Amino acid sequence: MNSQFKHRGKFFLYPIFALAFIFAGGAIVMFLWNAILPDVISVVSKITYIQAMGLLILSKILFGGFKRRGGYGGQGFKGGQAWKEKMMNMTDEEKEKFKSEWRERCGRK
Repeated sequence: MNSQFKHRGKFFLYPIFALAFIFAGGAIVMFLWNAILPDVISVVSKITYIQAMGLLILSKILFGGFKRRGGYGGQGFKGGQAWKEKMMNMTDEEKEKFKSEWRERCGRK
């Protein structure tokens, strides 16, 4: 059997797993909210599953955004290579001046 078609069936399972993960997240938020917060804070009431899903969406909007994050991708932070090259090309006097300026900025004298 061709390896291209070998994993074809698994590809269709990914969206199903993603949806299951999202719905399970809503159930977990609802369970934790209802188990902890009403007992700890008296003015907080229990929430429904739909409200828990709404909280997940709201927290994603407020704290996570919707852009895809790929991490560093093996390249370090942005401009990491450029800074490394710049530091390697500095003379000893420039390096010492750079270090002393950063010591002053960080509060070390």
